[in-house]
Amino acid sequence: MSNHPSLTLTSPICSSVNHYLGYRAILRNGRPLAMSYKTKEAATYQKDFIRTIQKEVAAQGWKKSDDPYQHYYMDCVFYFDRTDCDANNYFKCLADAITMSGIVWIDDNQLCERVQGIYYDPENPRIELTIHPVDYVGIFKDAAQRDEFENHCVGCTRYKRNCRLLTNAKQGRIQPEINADCVCSGYKPYKE
Repeated sequence: MSNHPSLTLTSPICSSVNHYLGYRAILRNGRPLAMSYKTKEAATYQKDFIRTIQKEVAAQGWKKSDDPYQHYYMDCVFYFDRTDCDANNYFKCLADAITMSGIVWIDDNQLCERVQGIYYDPENPRIELTIHPVDYVGIFKDAAQRDEFENHCVGCTRYKRNCRLLTNAKQGRIQPEINADCVCSGYKPYKE
């Protein structure tokens, strides 16, 4: 388990992906074209849930990272009102609302969704969420491994020239020059 701070939220059951967007036909340059739009149900849910997010972020002291490569786990426990619901259909509307709040993460491309349980509670359907930063940093299992790798890089000729391999590794980009043990074949010792 992570030692990172976490944010806990409780959401009503949001619009499923099947009811998130609606479609209408329009004419563009004389040709029919399907145009999507957010349904009223989804827009209302997102507006209301954003108010809850704002309140909880302030109460829990959550701080949004400015690092676009910081990923987050979103652990969800679903309490559906009926047994024929598919948890995977609810992430889009939910994650979009959190992203739209602008105070939890930068973009939902940073998100690792995880279903931790599915239960049925017709009296109080909801989604209980726990959001926290992942332990891994880029391609490294944690910040300590990243720091050890970068400390070794300081002795390389590429380091002073803003090494592309290091930058890409911190962004999570897999490269043939860095193996699974985080050893860089591009390392060239710096000579004074």
